[in-house]
Amino acid sequence: MAEHILIVEDDTALGQGLCLTLEQYTCTLASTLAEGRTLLQRGGWDLVILDINLPDGSGLDLLAQIRHASQLPVLILTANDMELDEVQGLELGADDYVTKPFSLAVLRARVKNLLRSRRAGAETLYRQGAFVFDFARLEFCRDGQGIELSRTEQRLLRLLVENRGRVLTRAQLLDAVWDGGEFVDENALSVAMRRLRTKLIDPPIRTIYGVGYQWECGEVTR
Repeated sequence: MAEHILIVEDDTALGQGLCLTLEQYTCTLASTLAEGRTLLQRGGWDLVILDINLPDGSGLDLLAQIRHASQLPVLILTANDMELDEVQGLELGADDYVTKPFSLAVLRARVKNLLRSRRAGAETLYRQGAFVFDFARLEFCRDGQGIELSRTEQRLLRLLVENRGRVLTRAQLLDAVWDGGEFVDENALSVAMRRLRTKLIDPPIRTIYGVGYQWECGEVTR
């Protein structure tokens, strides 16, 4: 599934150009700091591309907000004569920066590298409320009690957790859990989801009727 990138850039032409050059990903464009904050709260992002000079404030404020809550990768865009912005951005926790004007090919390579690093560092230990899931050891607990999950249920759970806050369609889940899903009865997903819910006992899995499912966000421990 395509990663989701939030682009906060007030230059409409540049923002649209970024979306085009990153067309293999799912990009959403925000033109103000306020809009960026609103979209960020929805969750489900894999990367943020953040301009510093925005009409309603500094992108560095949003960067600080992101770093206070998560390790979501952030690539900042800076003017070529604002070295101080680059330093401040890196000190606040930006993962990379690109100075304007920049090569779209270079930006694309930087984005690819950040997303690759994020995938490589995907969490293996997840905690939320009564739940503790250790995907490396394949150990799953609720209130300290072990839960036996089938391989399909493990894959389904990990997919939901790694995309927490994001609605995954039935087609996406079938494709990812059953390696293509073309020859799988769609009812198989409903059955697997029902069994997973029964075993976990009231997990934060939300059904989006007619669309798919969403693991509602919680606290993560790496």
